[in-house]
Amino acid sequence: MEMEGGVVFAFSLTLLAGLATGGVGSVLAFFTSSTNTKFLSWALGFSAGVMIYVSMVEIFVKAKDSLVGELGETSGNWMTVAGFFTGMILIALIDKFIPSQGNPHELKKVEDMNKNPNGDEALLKMGTFTALAIGIHNFPEGDCYFYCGLTRSCIRDCYRSCHSNS
Repeated sequence: MEMEGGVVFAFSLTLLAGLATGGVGSVLAFFTSSTNTKFLSWALGFSAGVMIYVSMVEIFVKAKDSLVGELGETSGNWMTVAGFFTGMILIALIDKFIPSQGNPHELKKVEDMNKNPNGDEALLKMGTFTALAIGIHNFPEGDCYFYCGLTRSCIRDCYRSCHSNS
């Protein structure tokens, strides 16, 4: 009986983590019939700020420490900065050369979705690949939370261990 309770707790913890990272925000799409560009701009700006913060405070520092350990102080620092800016340039080039119809970063209004008869197929394809990418990205985290729930580890320690290599 204890094992069943542990599995239910672990699954509940995993479900809660999954809903917190993607489920809550995506529910908003079901309750909108028009595009609120002011809210969208604010939300995208906020998420961009969070990603920049994570990149500069956590990922950049881990990369620098790793490269300095492998290449030495000077080369490691230069390679970290070069890798960061190379990534920025690569993303800018991808954004420039992908046509606006297929580019998920181009703003499309909800009202314009029914104007293009082939848009539904393209939207379905883009949505399918996006869902697949998110699932692949989040699967290890869900697995980690499930294990932490089974072992009844401290939530703070679980969060740290599940996000230490992301």
